[in-house]
Amino acid sequence: MRSKEYEPLPLDRLAQFLIKAKRDGYANPDRKFEHEADGSFSTRFEEGDLSFHDNWFGGEPFAGREVVSYQGKPIWMMIYFGDDFAGVDGTVPILKKALIQMPEDMPVRGPKQLVEGSFFYQNVYEGNLASFDGVESIFKE
Repeated sequence: MRSKEYEPLPLDRLAQFLIKAKRDGYANPDRKFEHEADGSFSTRFEEGDLSFHDNWFGGEPFAGREVVSYQGKPIWMMIYFGDDFAGVDGTVPILKKALIQMPEDMPVRGPKQLVEGSFFYQNVYEGNLASFDGVESIFKE
């Protein structure tokens, strides 16, 4: 008996799914994070044959990963890490605002730039949704 052939997921469908999943995840102000046994935090989102899992460790430094699975198999992953400035009032709110405003053609983090009060958010990346790298920064004054 032959196994079911794997059908590739078009990038535009992946982008649409990422937008829904990410807006429902960390950036959602009403979202409760799952506390994992290893001390990390997670959010999950499912729609049809797609699932999203964002898992991160807080602290100094912080690090995490996002995984999209299609038909039960991981097909896309993003790893992120950096300094945690959660102790600086206003950092987390501007990050969440930026994540909600992710570009529809590149829904990996926030927009290229966002100004909110004395904070400046910047997202510089190269590549496309299939293969990219980038640097996300938040500056105060």
